[in-house]
Parts: sequence; structure tokens; C-alpha cells
Amino acid sequence: MAVLTMSNAFAPPLALHFIWHPSDQESVQPILDAVRSYFARDVDRPFSRGLNIPLFFYSSESPNTPPADHPKQRAERDIIFVFTSVNTLGWKEWQGYIEQLPLSSAFPAIPVAINREGLGHGSDGCLKNLNFLRAYQWQGETRIQQALLCMAHEIYRHGLVEIKKEDHGKDSSIKLFLSHAKAGDTGRLHAEAIYRYIDNTNMSRFFDATEIAPGFEFDKEIINHIKDSTLIAIGSDAYSSRYWCQREILCAKHDQRPILAVDCLEEFEDRVFPAGSNVPCVHVSADANLSERDILRILIATLLETIRHTHAQKMLAYYQSQEWIPSDCAITSRPPELRQVIDITKNGQTSICYPEPSVYMEESDWLCHFGVKAFTPLWNKKEDKVLENKRIGISVSEFPTNGYARHHLHPDHLKRLSQDLARHVLARAGTLIYGGDLRKDGFTQFILDEAIVLKSRLNSDSIHIENHLAWPLYVSAPEIVAWRAKYNGIIKTVEHDIPADIANQVDKNTALAPSNEENKYVWSRCLTQMRQQSIQSSDARICAGGKLSGYSGKKPGVLEEILLALEQNKPLYLLGGFGGVVREVCQSITHKSVTEPLTESWQIHHTEGYQALQDKARQTGHHANYAAIEATLESIDLEQLAQNAGLELNEYRHLMTSPFIDECVHIVLKGLNNIAITQRR
Repeated sequence: MAVLTMSNAFAPPLALHFIWHPSDQESVQPILDAVRSYFARDVDRPFSRGLNIPLFFYSSESPNTPPADHPKQRAERDIIFVFTSVNTLGWKEWQGYIEQLPLSSAFPAIPVAINREGLGHGSDGCLKNLNFLRAYQWQGETRIQQALLCMAHEIYRHGLVEIKKEDHGKDSSIKLFLSHAKAGDTGRLHAEAIYRYIDNTNMSRFFDATEIAPGFEFDKEIINHIKDSTLIAIGSDAYSSRYWCQREILCAKHDQRPILAVDCLEEFEDRVFPAGSNVPCVHVSADANLSERDILRILIATLLETIRHTHAQKMLAYYQSQEWIPSDCAITSRPPELRQVIDITKNGQTSICYPEPSVYMEESDWLCHFGVKAFTPLWNKKEDKVLENKRIGISVSEFPTNGYARHHLHPDHLKRLSQDLARHVLARAGTLIYGGDLRKDGFTQFILDEAIVLKSRLNSDSIHIENHLAWPLYVSAPEIVAWRAKYNGIIKTVEHDIPADIANQVDKNTALAPSNEENKYVWSRCLTQMRQQSIQSSDARICAGGKLSGYSGKKPGVLEEILLALEQNKPLYLLGGFGGVVREVCQSITHKSVTEPLTESWQIHHTEGYQALQDKARQTGHHANYAAIEATLESIDLEQLAQNAGLELNEYRHLMTSPFIDECVHIVLKGLNNIAITQRR
């Protein structure tokens, strides 16, 4: 794995921040949900090639209390979307919070007025004289589409292109090249409808559309149009068979331009032009009257693909500067294609890097015929079996956001982290160890699919996922039993016994709910034993997130797993930038002083019935000893912790604070790789 340069803080090309008043939640939430689904990788489609831009959220649970802190600049460019309203203007605390936003040319704010009163922020403070997006004008069935289009346009302009004060809207607009077949009516009519829609609305300030009918002489003017445009390929029945359409596609691919395919087939296409593949595609009706909704879908998809393409190129260039990937390799915003590989070999290059996620080997094995290696920033074929026979425990647990007052990442962020860790550990033939019921978890199906692929690729019957369960979690309903039976060859379920000293107090064949003091004590003992044995059987532990209250054991589950890993001297990776228990542990280690949420008094105050459980457990010496917890965390030698994890001290410090998934996964994999190499010597 490439060396990670840690002299400076990790700073990706772009990060987005969103601020809103809790009383505006109903108006803002649908917009934020749409933004997350398009700008952060969809956890339900982990292999999608959509955007994966870091998103941070700022609000609160109380109308008179703004977020505890202001957005911090985390990227080369950060953009703050401030949703303003009668509430942000009417509450003095919120008005003061917004007026003190730390804005700069690299950290601009885009105010979004939910109602007309929200425009009042433009008369004073840091938002004075700024142009507001007017959310109250986004009406009807296409309200969310209008929001996406407007916000995506600002993200492109302020995040990915240079804007000068004297520039007009057109100067930073996305340029569109409408490529269509003149033969037949569908392609031509759709192109004309898109052109008219842009030209007859205020979207002309968003898009600069060029509609050039095929049949023109393919001269320098057309080539130059494509060189700085996003090409919309309107795929009617005749499109792929037309010479000029093919030339336009080839020209866009040669210049590495963003391309959107619009599928509007009416009947049949006898051959899809190969160069027109490997790009996003939107389907619309072949009906001559293209609806406003379909035009908006095309324009949104075009804008998002332009952002994705530009962002991917900037991100890969940044990774090269960080030495994640070799400086002499070619970079591309899409998985490599035949013509592209031929071009880079002519330039003497033998490797090409494309954005995560990596394609399966069966899709890229043709590259070996050209002597070219293709990889992503986090995956290289030479690491294929680097974690073979290594057992990696993953403790990643969600926790309440509390209105984003202090923690500014959405819970989905932890799921994306889990997916990326799982994918890369499995790809390197490692074994994943999880605790708890995976059946109900959001990334379970993803893990199962990856495990099935791994078994096929390695041509092995080995099982690479272990699900460790404490009693009574495996005393289950028939549907849960059936689920485990269905995946018996994929997941190995390890059922841990009841501790011997309490085994005669319960019926082991009957499920027990943690509904009273006695039952909670039994649960705590069983969970502790499962965690002890699970960690003992692992080679390393990766921890992120974790509930601080509302758990079923004798202390927060992730905290207990951290302490057990420390006790057993296992390599431990603490990803504190994702909040929760792990953040508190990282801060306690760094400052040599245990934070308040890790004290017994805080736990008693925030967890119902905890005092009674502690009193009961103390009678047998199985309580949570907070004095010992404090002594352990405050005495940790951070340099030794890093060394044990196969990392340099500065790398481990980054791991403890970074909110960026790519950076954390890179550091963890580097440490695991270093440990594996050392142990093989």
C-alpha cells in the first residue's frame, strides 16, 4: 500500500455543511434527504458510482438553542447552506449564531430562504447582500427536484469552478452539448424540448446549451464545444447507427468529458454503440411531448454527473499529492475502457486509477493483455490475500444524533464506514467478526453478497464472516432461525454459553427480556462473556461510534470492547471522528482526563435502571469499575497504541479525529497490512 503523507491535515476537494432551525425541520428534512441520497453514496446501493461528498449537519433539539459550534473548514473548499426563516431571524440566539459564521472565499455561504422572512438575514451580518435561494418558490410536485437543481448548481459553481467577482451567472454555467440523431422525430424533439425549457426559464443561468444537429461538418468548432461541455446523448432508435453521433461520443470520451445517456427507445436498437456505455443513464418516454418532470430529471442527472466527474478528478489528483496512488499513473473518473487504455499505453503509462468502488476482477481481467494495472485509491490487486487467515473484529454502532447540536454526521455515515471496511477486509481474504443480530442491520445484505463473491473468487468453502451471539440472542423466533439456516454456508454463527455461575438461574431454552434488575444483570454477564471470547479469537479490533446510553450490558458495548481489546493487547483502531463512545475514549486518551460521559455518575443519570444494575452486579464483583476505566484510559501510551496497530503516531492521531471515511479506511488498511507483513517475516 502507498505511503500516506500525514504532514498536513487531510483536506478533500469539497465538503458541504447544512444549518437549519429545529422548528423548520418539516420543511427542510425532505430537501436534506434528497441531498443525502444524491451527494452521499446510497447505503442501499453501496456499489453505485454516485457522489460521495462529505456532508455535515448543524441544528439542535431546542428552538432557542443553536448548535454548540460553527462549521469548520475541512476541505479545499467548503460550502455552507444556511436555511433561513422567521425562526432563525426571530430567535436572537440563532440570529447571532448565523451572523458569526466563519465565512471566506474558500468557505462561502449559500442562504436558502424557507419563507420571505428568511430574506431578512440579507440586510445585516455575514449574509448581507448575498443572493438567496428562495425555497418558498419551489412549489408543486417537482419541489424537491427544483431544490436539487438549484442547490447542485451552487455546489458546482462555488465548489468546483473558479468564480470571479465580476463574473455573471453564465460565466460559471455548466455547458451542455445535446447530441441526437436527426433521423426520426424522438431525438430531435427531445433535444428541442430541453433547449426550449432552458431558454425559456431562469435555468438559462444554470446551463449554457448547445444544440447542434448531426449532419454538420464535424469541424473544430464542434470539437471545441465538446471539449468543455457535458454531453447529453439522446438515445433514440436511430442514435447508435449514426456516424456523427458516434463521433460526438468518441470525442467526449477522448477528452474525458462527463456524459449522460438518455434512453428514449421507441421500439428497438440493433446495436448499442460500445463507446456509449460506462456512463449514467436516464430513461424517459419516447413520447414526443417530454414532460417538465422528465426534463428536470435529465437536467438534475446531468448536473450531478458533471459534479461527480469533476469532483472525482480533483479527488484522485489530491490522492496523488498525498502519495496514496503513484504520481505516474493515469487517473480517470470512470472505470477504464479499451480506447482509454490504448491511449495511456501510447504515453508509456502502465497503470490507471479510478474512483471507488472497485469493479470485480471479472470485469477488469482484460487489462492484463495490455500489461496495464487498474486500481482504486483503496484497492490494488497485489493486496488480494494480504489478510488471509486474519480475523478482524468490527465494532461499529450507531447512536442518537441529538438534533445535530454537537455531532454533525448523519447515522448513515457509520453504515458507509461499515460497508467500506467490510468490503476491503473481505477483498483481502480477511475474516470479519461481528457481535449481535446481523439480520436486522442495514448493511447485512451487502456483507452477504460480498462473502458469496469472495467464496466464488477464491474457489473456497471457507467462511469469512462470523456472527458472535450472546445468550439469549440466539434463542430466537422461527423466522430468525430460518434466516440463519439460509445463510449457513456464508455466515458462521458462534453461540456463546451462559456464564457458569448463573447458568442454573435461567432456562436456557427460553428467551429472556432485559425488563428488570435481575434480567439486566443476566444480560450484562452474557454480553461480557461473549465480548471477551470474541475479542480473544480476533487478531485486531476496529471501533467507531457506539451508544453512550440505552445499552443492555454493564457499560456501553463499544466501550467494553475497547477495554477488553486493550486488556488482551490486541491491535486497536479507534475512529473517534465518527462520534459516540469512541470519540469520548479518544478525547480521554488525548487529554489524559476521562470525559464526563464515561463516568459512573453520568451513566446513572442518563441510563434508566443503571444504578440498580450496578448495585446488583457489585455484590458479585461483576459491576463496571469506573475507577479502573479512568485509570486505564488516562494511562494509555498513544505511541505504543499506534505501534501495536502498525502505524506511526501521527497517523494514529489522524485516525482518532478524522470524519472522512476514505482517510480512515486507508489508515486502518495500512496498519493491518503492516502487521500482516511483519508477522509473515
